[in-house]
Amino acid sequence: MSENSSDKAGSAKKKVDWRRVALLPLWVAFGFSVAQLVFTTLITVLNNAGIPFATYNLAVLNAVFAACVYTLTLVIVLGVPFWLRKKSTTRFDLGLWRMPSWSDIGLAPIGFLLYLIVTAVLAYVAVLLIPGYDQSQVQETGFANLRDNYEYILAFATLIVIAPVAEEVLFRGYLYGKLRKSLPAWGAVLIVSLLFGAVHGQWNVGVDVFALSLVLCTLREVTGSIWAGILLHMIKNSIAFYLLFINPSLLNIMGG
Repeated sequence: MSENSSDKAGSAKKKVDWRRVALLPLWVAFGFSVAQLVFTTLITVLNNAGIPFATYNLAVLNAVFAACVYTLTLVIVLGVPFWLRKKSTTRFDLGLWRMPSWSDIGLAPIGFLLYLIVTAVLAYVAVLLIPGYDQSQVQETGFANLRDNYEYILAFATLIVIAPVAEEVLFRGYLYGKLRKSLPAWGAVLIVSLLFGAVHGQWNVGVDVFALSLVLCTLREVTGSIWAGILLHMIKNSIAFYLLFINPSLLNIMGG
């Protein structure tokens, strides 16, 4: 038997580390929840100490809150395992082992078209199977009643730059990269996408981002990196930003 045949036979016999598979999604969800709790608690404490956050600009507060939560989540999820057990996460694990390429740029709009098809199919199925499913429900972004230019800029930076980059590093980077070492592609795609849908907390949004994640994970698998996924995520959020904040009347027309 050749050396390659022996390697394939060994890989086929390798058992799935189900403990790792179960703990990784829980760890990501835990890190995200702890980060939110830390800053929510901090704001409550400062409010009780006499700092009136209610008087500050809501767009500024939401932008700072989101940036802090994403940063702390990444620090917890990536940093704590290294600090406790010296288990580092490599650039290959995160899908950041290379710079963006022209193929990433070309695949992003193709992925967006595929996402539109998948989300339409899943939304149709959800309407049939989920009682009370409200397809027209708008996602809570934390930004509302924007007036000044800097508020739009902050919302844009948060929703179209910070959120896509942080979420792709966390979900399609860290979580997918780690799970893929123990699972076939379809298993890693399903787990990552289910968790990504669940953390968004709304039925219709969960179905939509589950569909998005299916495509994002596929791009990660095909390209070996998260760059195409980041670009696709930015495209999707840019269109949502336009419909929600720039031309909401168009959203009303599309909704009926």
